[in-house]
Amino acid sequence: MPTSERPTRAQLLLAFAIVYVVWGSTYLAMRVAVRHMPPFLMGGVRFVVAGLLLAAWVAWRERPAWPTRRTWSWAALTGALLFVGGNGGVAWAGRTVPSGVVALLAASLAIWMVLLDWLRPGGRRPTALVLAGAALGLAGVGLLVGPSRLSGGAGGVDPFGSALALGGSLTWAVGSLLMRHRHAPASPFLGSALQMLCGGAMLLALAALHGDLAPGAMAWLSAGDAGTTSALGALGYLIVFGSLIGFTAYIWLMRHAAPSKVATYAYVNPVVAVLLGWALGGEAIGARTIAASAVIVAAVALITVGRTRATA
Repeated sequence: MPTSERPTRAQLLLAFAIVYVVWGSTYLAMRVAVRHMPPFLMGGVRFVVAGLLLAAWVAWRERPAWPTRRTWSWAALTGALLFVGGNGGVAWAGRTVPSGVVALLAASLAIWMVLLDWLRPGGRRPTALVLAGAALGLAGVGLLVGPSRLSGGAGGVDPFGSALALGGSLTWAVGSLLMRHRHAPASPFLGSALQMLCGGAMLLALAALHGDLAPGAMAWLSAGDAGTTSALGALGYLIVFGSLIGFTAYIWLMRHAAPSKVATYAYVNPVVAVLLGWALGGEAIGARTIAASAVIVAAVALITVGRTRATA
């Protein structure tokens, strides 16, 4: 994205469209990729390649100083939380949970951020509106993943996959809070590149320990069938659009738009993911999913509005 001091309306609309639609579509892309490709391997390749490309762009465009050891430590910690725990948990959940449901569970990020910001030393007590949103969000998650007696509908989604998605959302929230640490590089683009490199390297190490790089485990790659083609295509989409274009647009928006407006992606992404999962992924949308979607999206909207008012 251009770095002009006064962005045009068209530039802002394009950046918001990227963050809304592209990030919402990554849940379906991850589900397509992990049907044939091991999640650790998929995430590792995605973030190492994207990190190298972004680092090369930063080196050419900004010519930053070489990162210090403390900066690398910061990148390793936050990269592990964001990409190993956060994205890794979401990718594993995509093996057994529909992509739209995973996106809805990932929207619990707003709830975790409220609770963590409250519990940290010197943290802020949330307003009544924010607390109401957090409680409503928890109720929505319970409706989505709980047994049928909670909703009167068919049985809930896979509990283990749901727990992975919720845990990934929690670690992403912790990593997000640590991103403003004093050892973070001045350039947010360099910081993202270092985080992706560190997180991707850790995911590749986990893939090796899990046996994903063994000759037998790589049979999916040599099959050359439609499944392999779709997995590699989804991986390429995640690298180019999900990581490079999506993260760049998000970082640019954080510099040129109000954070409260940028945060609205948290309740637009699940809607996009549910619709794409239904339209392109063949995922069924039942009354229970629709009801839980409405509750969770409303909860995140309440939290966003409440935090905006408190900040103002």
